[in-house]
Amino acid sequence: MELREADEGDIAGIRGVARRSWETDYPDILSRETIAETVEEWYTPDRLAFDIGSDDAHVLVASVDGSVIGFAHAVGESGTGTLLRLYVDPDHRGAGVGTRLLSATCDRLAGVGCTDVEAMVLAENGPGNAFYRGFGFEPEREGETTIGDETHDEVVYALTL
Repeated sequence: MELREADEGDIAGIRGVARRSWETDYPDILSRETIAETVEEWYTPDRLAFDIGSDDAHVLVASVDGSVIGFAHAVGESGTGTLLRLYVDPDHRGAGVGTRLLSATCDRLAGVGCTDVEAMVLAENGPGNAFYRGFGFEPEREGETTIGDETHDEVVYALTL
């Protein structure tokens, strides 16, 4: 497995991992239509190209034989960094891909002066919550997020770097 900064050639792979992850992780939480619409809205090629090219964004991919199997997207330059997204293709879970992506992302954030990192997870996403807790993140507060036309509870986790 290779872990590296994303480039524009990874956009289709990132979109595919996001779609497969949402379809696997959220069918009991979100409707199929909401999943499809949200993935299309949040992971447009233009938005991903902007994020990949942004100076304050850190977009990493994990790949095998040139195919993207996971990605992480964080922002931050100092103070508290924010992990916006971290997904691993369902066929590659349980092999340490997510842990390596998270560790590398935290290292990147620390390298640009971040002292803490936050990550948000839907409260109903048991595996996502367990993943962050397993890495040492602590629940900091609860909040809400809107996906489609629905409001969902989320947990904001924090980790001191």
